Amino acid sequence: MLPILPAAVAFGLVYGVAAAEKGMSALEIALSCMFIFAGASQLVAMELWREPLPIVTMVLSVFVINLRHLLMSATVAPWFANSPRLATFASLFVLTDESWGVAVADRRGGRSDAAFLLGAGATLWVVWLGASTAGHALGDLMRGFDPDLFAWLITGFFVVLLAGFWRGPGDLLPWLLAAATALATVQVLPGTWFVLIGALAGSLAGAWLHVRRR
Repeated sequence: MLPILPAAVAFGLVYGVAAAEKGMSALEIALSCMFIFAGASQLVAMELWREPLPIVTMVLSVFVINLRHLLMSATVAPWFANSPRLATFASLFVLTDESWGVAVADRRGGRSDAAFLLGAGATLWVVWLGASTAGHALGDLMRGFDPDLFAWLITGFFVVLLAGFWRGPGDLLPWLLAAATALATVQVLPGTWFVLIGALAGSLAGAWLHVRRR
């Protein structure tokens, strides 16, 4: 997880500053990170935050963004077949794109310790909590930074992670279909539906190819 942590710190600081500007206290920021722990969703909520508070819009946007976790958690379900429920639920609570990605890469490397996902997620949880709380304290110093600049850190990580997932030409169709569907969805549907619809398109294509190979 170490190569990912600088990006997590940067985004945590940005979230802390943004939340402080909306009037959230340090305690409220800390609680949101502890119990929600969904960086992209939390930042989207901050972007939508205005008076009067659009609660329905915020809830729906966060819900749609986080629906991708249904697909991610389904892929790790076999890992926890023989694990205690408490360990399973704790691992799923700290499931993120980053922890899922490194855990999948670890499994493909021939290792099979389900605790890897929990350790990766818990590490990110601690760093996200600390950075967001620090962002509230450093609000005046960080206010001049553009959050969009930090997006390149996460984007770069996912590009490298995706390259590590490449197993051959058979992966090309699901990847291209997911990307094309997401880009097309952005043009016709508002909000964050492109995340879910693109992921579903790629997943269905991958499942179809898997059945055909069998």
